Amino acid sequence: MFEKIISKNPEESKPSAPSAAAPSSAASPSSQPAAAPSSASKAPVGGQRNILSNDVTITGSVRFTNDLLVDGKIEGEIQSEGALTVAENAIIKAEIKTKSVVIYGKVHGNIVAGDRIEIKSGAEMVGDVKAGTLSIEPGAIFVGKSEVGTPSAQPKSSQNSSSKGNGNAKKPQQQSAGAA
Repeated sequence: MFEKIISKNPEESKPSAPSAAAPSSAASPSSQPAAAPSSASKAPVGGQRNILSNDVTITGSVRFTNDLLVDGKIEGEIQSEGALTVAENAIIKAEIKTKSVVIYGKVHGNIVAGDRIEIKSGAEMVGDVKAGTLSIEPGAIFVGKSEVGTPSAQPKSSQNSSSKGNGNAKKPQQQSAGAA
């Protein structure tokens, strides 16, 4: 049901003797992964990806470290500093907070991504999104509000913008003073 792929070498997930004890030329492929479990918790290793296959259904909170590919169903909340990929068969009804999201399947819920959100052709996204970059391919469905990028200046903190009559909260006071 749940498959976590760390490496193509099965020895990597098992604790083993220090790599200095193994012969360097004959066992160099197996000696390098032996050191990986201790470093895997500290820093992402290339090719490390978690996979939820299409027969997996999760209700609740999902947290992961590096990358997660979802092809099943999740209902609840997803949080990570990594990248989330929603495969074609996936159905996600969740609030998502990750570094990046690529959607090929269906997502119903709000997404906050520190980096980017990509909605691919044939994907369905219903909810509000907030990201540094948003990409929507032709043929994708997106229903919701988007907040993309970061503004260079905040209009709320500027007093000059309220005196220019651009619809800020201070304008009704000026109108009521003019009407009296």
